[in-house]
Amino acid sequence: MPGTRKLGRPTDHRKAMLRAMVTFLLENGRIETTVTRAKEVRAMAEKMITLGKADSLHNKRQALAYVTKEDVVKKLFDEIGPKYRETNGGYCRIVKTGPRRGDAAEMCIIELV
Repeated sequence: MPGTRKLGRPTDHRKAMLRAMVTFLLENGRIETTVTRAKEVRAMAEKMITLGKADSLHNKRQALAYVTKEDVVKKLFDEIGPKYRETNGGYCRIVKTGPRRGDAAEMCIIELV
């Protein structure tokens, strides 16, 4: 798993949360979250997009093992992967939006470029 941020959660909860956030990001193209979560999500999302660039059965199975929805994997290999075929990394953008009202956590929007 990339990064060493624990995000204040047990390992199984953290992995499930990151899988869900990566799935949601690939499905919708952008999400709003905290900066530290966004940095972890960016690392995994870029790995999934790199898998989607090469359309092979092995890559599809690796993506299906991480992404929680089959239709998102289909979108990853049919639309997102070919879109970034000529790009070497840097598929996600993090834009800071300011502190959250309740606890002043630094918020941001992570989106596909």
